[in-house]
Amino acid sequence: MKEAILYKKLENKEILCYLCHRMCRIEDGARGFCRVRENRDGKLYSLNYGKAVATNIDAIEKKPFYHFKPGAEVFSFATVGCNFRCEFCQNWDISNAFKEIHGEELSPERIVEITKEKNLPGIAYTYTEPTIFMEYALDTARIAKKEGIFNVFVTNGYMTPAAIKEMKGLIDASRIDLKGFDEKTYKELCYNVELEYVLQDIKELHKVMHIELINLIIPGYNDGEEDIRALSKWVAELDKDIPLHFTAFYPAFRMMDTPPTKLETLKKARSIAMEEGVRYAYTGNRGDVETESTYCYNCGELLIERRGFGVIENKLKEAKCPKCGKKQNIVL
Repeated sequence: MKEAILYKKLENKEILCYLCHRMCRIEDGARGFCRVRENRDGKLYSLNYGKAVATNIDAIEKKPFYHFKPGAEVFSFATVGCNFRCEFCQNWDISNAFKEIHGEELSPERIVEITKEKNLPGIAYTYTEPTIFMEYALDTARIAKKEGIFNVFVTNGYMTPAAIKEMKGLIDASRIDLKGFDEKTYKELCYNVELEYVLQDIKELHKVMHIELINLIIPGYNDGEEDIRALSKWVAELDKDIPLHFTAFYPAFRMMDTPPTKLETLKKARSIAMEEGVRYAYTGNRGDVETESTYCYNCGELLIERRGFGVIENKLKEAKCPKCGKKQNIVL
């Protein structure tokens, strides 16, 4: 447990937490929407600090990051809790584990030590939503940066501008969920989330670090051509070099009756994105080598071939196409 950042004291020991866009007003003795930040006698505490509920060594492509340190392995960890309530959550058993704040006692120092012992170049804050363990993440990132270790967030993009300011210079890249391009998807499937705040945060994160976007395509909800085209157009207008991943949904949590996404649907979405000007569009979760590999936007040369979460071949040197010489938006 540690005193939280980004909160304001109000009258009668009430607190306003402005870590994320939920902007919770928390009475004495109560917790915020994330269920891991608690008001104790007028002070806000992060209850999940130092308690890692999940740890693993992952390929960075699993997150997925395709344009940041391709082929790297990272130490990944999470705590319990989340500021969304997604009906389709793949990690619901830990994101919704609110009754008891459990996890392995793992200090920021120890996480960096493990990363160094395993000879890993980076750390990923992932599995649940890293915004809700921001203090833990940033303390770890500060130590990691001193050791030359990079840090990446896998996030729903619902932190406030104040939180993004805290991340600047410590978090090197963020992979952000853009779950759909209409309010209905966010309201109904993620529990009253405002799409506009997600779009705002994508813009702000883009200003200070490398970003990649993922759109989980859910049959019957956000798989319409009109929505995919609008989303793709928005991304292209923001920056046509932002990698955009269309990934397959599989039945999970409260959406066990919704069918998996077909590969044909993902390929169609990828084609639409490229028609709208997105230079790097991908499919995911379906194991299609062709549409999960990276090509030069200028001449079409195969640059990075992937199979599953593995890099089979990386032809890039200094992030330039070996055939035409064009610079690619890839951090090696």
